[in-house]
Order: sequence, then structure tokens, then C-alpha cells
Amino acid sequence: MFGLLGPNGAGKSTLMRTIATLQEPDSGTIALGELDVLREKEEVRRRLGYLPQDFGVYPGVTARAMLDHLAVLKGLVARGERRDAVEALLHQTNLWDARDRKLGTFSGGMRQRFGIAQALLGDPELIIVDEPTAGLDPAERMRFLNLLSEIGENVVVILSTHIVEDVSDLCTRMAVLSRGEVLLTGTPRQAMERLRGKVWAKEVARSALPEVEAEHRVISTHLRAGRTVVHVHGEADPGEGFEPVEADLKDVYFTTLQARGREVTVA
Repeated sequence: MFGLLGPNGAGKSTLMRTIATLQEPDSGTIALGELDVLREKEEVRRRLGYLPQDFGVYPGVTARAMLDHLAVLKGLVARGERRDAVEALLHQTNLWDARDRKLGTFSGGMRQRFGIAQALLGDPELIIVDEPTAGLDPAERMRFLNLLSEIGENVVVILSTHIVEDVSDLCTRMAVLSRGEVLLTGTPRQAMERLRGKVWAKEVARSALPEVEAEHRVISTHLRAGRTVVHVHGEADPGEGFEPVEADLKDVYFTTLQARGREVTVA
């Protein structure tokens, strides 16, 4: 699974829509294997599944009926083949027990799982998933990520997100995108290795935070037991009670954005 990580407004959804043949680029080329995505759109659409950040459903239609309708649009015209595909996907996405419920009654997590079911119609070679966990509660998010992980074992998945944990939990390769520019690519482990020995942490009083920010390159801050834990980036030991810590993907993400002059909220 490939993770495309970036802040809101970075251009992630624009790129996903362009790959999915729903938006024309200003310039450049995109290839899906031997296919020119911009010139062979119909063939590309047959080979990919797409779950956009926001997608509409008919709230009064059941999950099974809607998936059957979408299967016809995807080209599954043989009734028996279509029925088998729909039932298999409802089982795979753990929606079988809700197959005859109207989509308007689904929770956010159930809707996202239905979105994955429709994206899997036609056995695609590539699945594009845009900001899938935004707005999900922790239990729904974990259930959805587990489903994506299973799918990613057999199909190439591009996961677009602004949530660092989505990438660290799931992705074997990643890129950081900001303002339409790719700032970093590689594996999460490679990205974190670049910061080995360069991340330092210290607990400070919140009132002391402005002074720390003035003297150090602050990566992030978070509260722990009423105290503020500060991560700073430095080639050498900054002293003043800072201790070395292992870099995580959040450290990588924030330092990458900061290095390119992107304003980042660190709290």
C-alpha cells in the first residue's frame, strides 16, 4: 500500500481525481502500467476502483440493491456473475448482515466500507482511497484500516490522507505532498532513519514554550500529565535537559513541511 500524506490543500484530492480520470491536469503525464491514463481513460476506468473523500448514495436504497446497480455500471451484466460478486463483497466488507438495510441508516464507518465494496467491483488492479478515515470514530477507523490492510495484500492501494497514523499503520511506501509538490518519497522506515539522532524531547511548562520556540527548531508539542512535551530538531545535543528520542513518522512529516517553509501547527 502506498500512502500519500499531506496537509489539507496540498493537492492530494486533485491528484487522486486526476489518476481516476475525473479531472484534467494542467500538464504532465500519468501511466498505469503500459496505459496512458490521460489518453486511454475508458480502459483505465476498467482497471481501477475509486473511493473519493465525499461520495453520495441513494439513502432509500439498500446496500445490496445499490451494489448490484453499480455492478451493472461497472460492466457485470450477467445476473449470476453479478450476484456472486455482490454477495462476496458484502461478506468481505462485513456488511452481509446489513445487506438489506437502507444506506441512509448506515454509520460513517459502514458507509466507508460500502465505498470500498463498490471500489472493488470488477476486480481492479489499483484502488484509490481519498481521506477515508476522516470523521470516523476510533473503533470504526480501526475496523476500516484492518479492511484496507487485507485488501492491500492482493491489490495495489493508493491511500491519500492527512492523518500520519494512517500511513504509519498501513503503508510500505509513502510520499509527502505539499502545495502540489512531492517533498519526500520512500518507505516510512527510511524516512524515520533520516532523522536518527536528530530528534530531542523535553517536558516544559506551557509558559516556557515561547522561549523554547525562539531558541530551537520545534517539531511538535503535546500534553502529557499536565506538562508540555516538546520535540525539537537538531544536528547536535541542544542541552538544557533535552533527551534523544527515536524519530517517528510525525517527526518526519513536520520537519519535511517545515524545511520547505510550510507553516505547520505543532500543538
